[in-house]
Amino acid sequence: MAYFDAASAAPLHPVARQALLASLDEGWADPARLYREGRRARLLLDAAREAAAEAVGCRADELVFTPSGTRAVHAGVAGALAGRRRAGTHLIVSAVEHSSVLHTAEVHEAGGGSVTQVPVDRTGAVGPAAYAAALREDTALACLQSANHEVGTEQPVAEVAEVCRAAGVPLLVDAAQSLGWGRVEGDWSLLAGSAHKWGGPSGVGLLVVRKGVRFAPQGPGDERESGRAPGFENLPAIVAAAASLRAVRAEAAAEAARLRELTERIRTRVPALVPDVEVVGDPVRRLPGVVTFSCLYVDGETLLHELDRAGFSVSSGSSCTSSTLTPSHVLRAMGVLSEGNVRVSLPPGTPAEDVERFLEVLPGTVAAVREKLGAPAATQTARAAGPDLVVDALGRRCPVPVIELAKVIGDVPVGGTVRVLSDDEAARLDIPAWCEMRGQEYVGEEPAEKGTAYLIRRTG
Repeated sequence: MAYFDAASAAPLHPVARQALLASLDEGWADPARLYREGRRARLLLDAAREAAAEAVGCRADELVFTPSGTRAVHAGVAGALAGRRRAGTHLIVSAVEHSSVLHTAEVHEAGGGSVTQVPVDRTGAVGPAAYAAALREDTALACLQSANHEVGTEQPVAEVAEVCRAAGVPLLVDAAQSLGWGRVEGDWSLLAGSAHKWGGPSGVGLLVVRKGVRFAPQGPGDERESGRAPGFENLPAIVAAAASLRAVRAEAAAEAARLRELTERIRTRVPALVPDVEVVGDPVRRLPGVVTFSCLYVDGETLLHELDRAGFSVSSGSSCTSSTLTPSHVLRAMGVLSEGNVRVSLPPGTPAEDVERFLEVLPGTVAAVREKLGAPAATQTARAAGPDLVVDALGRRCPVPVIELAKVIGDVPVGGTVRVLSDDEAARLDIPAWCEMRGQEYVGEEPAEKGTAYLIRRTG
């Protein structure tokens, strides 16, 4: 079985396993106590903090350990907003942030604060100028991920941090996806990370608050972790997390170069092997092991199941892999195809042979799923019809509305229109994306008696 979902959780690094087992014997006592066992536990905790701080590039007294990366984000955003409440209640986030950031923004807005979402381009990257334009007199905090969790695009953190610093606004960076590969550059103010993303154990996060940043921890007070992460520290897991971060950093340069070659192989060959595919994300500024593509006329959930049966564990941002039947907020913000989306995220040590076998299996797997759904053949010929057609896809889920559109577009003359009726939210993203991929004109949408009508004009 080839595990290609490291962006969700990387396999436990051997060093993490060794450190975890060793610290179970030495680090079980309360590090706040003064007796021998407590002092031994405190030494382990202090050493772990020093190691993690060195890897992040901060002072040890600026870093605390949290029960998860999500908790680090929640605590960081809430504490920074509370610390700067006199400045205002305006929060800036990018449209492609991790759900932990966006959910925190929703809570802030529900409590009376204001939130601005900065849009991204088609590669998933923000522009520093857009962050500058979003800044206001009452802006208390800005947030930006270092790299995107779904498409791998790296963000211009240093440039955005400079813009925020000039305005006197702190920047919180969600570095969960990138921290294992290197330090986050730039003059950021707060940073959050998650150990299971770099090969450490789950249940350990870290939060960095730079000296001089106004910060007011929220919730009941606690004497542990500077009052910023209440509760007894999971010391064995913390030790393993710090040890594994140091280990993966030592291997990062060589492994990054190797994984970039493998993902570039996927980016280049998938469109050549599989027709009607869109590879998404920045082709250059991206994480070493992440590559994402979307396949027209494919049910994403079925495709993932079939790849699993073939021996590949991959993930997806497709609308059809969610019980909500709505597209991934990342793909929606980018304006790219969401149906049949596949995210391949290679863990360190992935053999090149596994990638080659994936490329051998993928074309037949996609073709089989398309055949089951009745997708149009690439050589399908047009039939004579009137200048306008209506496709009723009400009650039918992705990718059926797009499949039905593709079947009939050749039936109208150039300049003729197809009106697709759909009540599936994914159609709002996937029909315009299909038009861009196939060179057709997307005219727009309008309300219909049921659902929404999407108008497409044939251009060739």
